[in-house]
Amino acid sequence: MKISARNILKGKVTEITKGATTSHVRTDIGGGVLVTASITNEAVTDLQLEKGTQAYAVIKASDVMVGID
Repeated sequence: MKISARNILKGKVTEITKGATTSHVRTDIGGGVLVTASITNEAVTDLQLEKGTQAYAVIKASDVMVGID
């Protein structure tokens, strides 16, 4: 796999929550860190994702923000 994104995090799918058109896919990238992505249900099917699947969280965005105090 070759892609231009700089942030490619290998992990294992721990949970998939399907909605009407999109799914939230939670991936454990190690050290207790979980990454959640919102992707189409079609993508979940095409990638054959299920709990336990080895997968990559690929992050390429102009802004990624989360904050707490």
